[in-house]
Order: sequence, then structure tokens, then C-alpha cells
Amino acid sequence: MGFDSTGNLYVAEWSAGRVSRIDPQGNRSTFADELSGPSGLTIGPDDSIYVASYSRDEIYRFTPDGARSVHVTGLATPAGLSFDRAGRLIIANRRTNQILAVTETRQLVAVIDGLNIPVGAVQTPDGGHVVSNLGGGVTILRPDGTRIEAGSAFATPGPGVAMTREGRVFVVDYGGTTVREILPDGRNRAIAEGLRSPVGLTLTPDGRSLLTAAWGDGTIYRISIPD
Repeated sequence: MGFDSTGNLYVAEWSAGRVSRIDPQGNRSTFADELSGPSGLTIGPDDSIYVASYSRDEIYRFTPDGARSVHVTGLATPAGLSFDRAGRLIIANRRTNQILAVTETRQLVAVIDGLNIPVGAVQTPDGGHVVSNLGGGVTILRPDGTRIEAGSAFATPGPGVAMTREGRVFVVDYGGTTVREILPDGRNRAIAEGLRSPVGLTLTPDGRSLLTAAWGDGTIYRISIPD
């Protein structure tokens, strides 16, 4: 999930093979359809919409008016997408246990190796990363290369990873019922409970709330970010 600069929310619907757009008034429309396993989605600095095809191992780029092009190919079950501090698209490449970055010439370079089925990642303000692993746990990578394995309270972390402007990181527990904040020292705390397999996660434009999409009931929920 992700918001563009005008407040439209885009949601990748894996089972339906489409991306839906929800305008600020709550009206929903189909933005793109006939997709093959759309999984990760993120919005670029120019409001382009990037969608990972879980089944075809490629990334699509959509203009705001819906024109589609293939942005990157040759992946291995791509999942979560985000942009790093340098403006590069980063991809959780599930089958190779890597986080990849896309260069200006659309080449793929490895940023992180040796993960445990990564499905989502963000780069933190200090240049480190937080990675959600479907195989279990959350990996915090410091800029100096130090790794902290966090998230022992998760049943199965999912692809939904979101970060506030201040660098606070939140991850969904797809195998459980919670959304959790990942603290810098590796601890975590639940900020929402009672969800049915939350999978997507994004920050609202005002930065005060998170939206999470629950796989179990097909509903999007708003969560206020606690102090």
C-alpha cells in the first residue's frame, strides 16, 4: 500500500490480480488489473506507482494515469518495495534471501545477503535497514554491518513495513494478530492487536497514523501511532 502526493491510496490485491485506488473521499476504483500476483507496492518521488509481480519475477512502473511499463526483470519472487535515502528502489527478493537495489541504469545490486525469506525492508535515517523475514524474525542492520535479530514475539512477520519521518519502524505480524513497533535495541511492542493476518502497512500523509490491510477479512484499518 502507499499514498501519492494528492492523497490517493493504492492497494495491491494479490488474490484479485489488481491494484485498487482509493481517493481521499473514500471512493474506490480499479487502477490496474490482470496482474500476476501483485505483492509489494510503493510510490516513487514523481508519483509513479511501482508494483512487484510475485509470480512473474518483475517490477512494473505505472504512471499516475495508469500507463504500465516493465521496470525490472530477472528477480526471484519479489515482495516488499520501498525507496532508500538515495532514491533507489529497494526490493525484498524472497527466493534469494536478499535485499536488492535498482541503479539508475536499472541494474540490480545486492544490498543485504543471508536473510531468512525477506518480504519487506526500509532504510532508516542512519543508513541502516530493518528487514521483515517471512522465515521468522526481524533483522536490524546497523550502518557498520552489525546485525540484531529481533522480533521474537512475531508469529510470522509479513511484508508490511512502514517508517515514520522520524525513523520509527513498524512491522505487521502476518502469522498473528498484531502490528508491532521495532525499537532500536531490538525489542518490540504491540501497537495494535486483534487483526486477522495483517499484511500491508503504510503511513498516512499526515504522519499520525498507519493503515494496515488484513488478509483475513479484506479490510483496511487505521491505527493511531502512540507516543
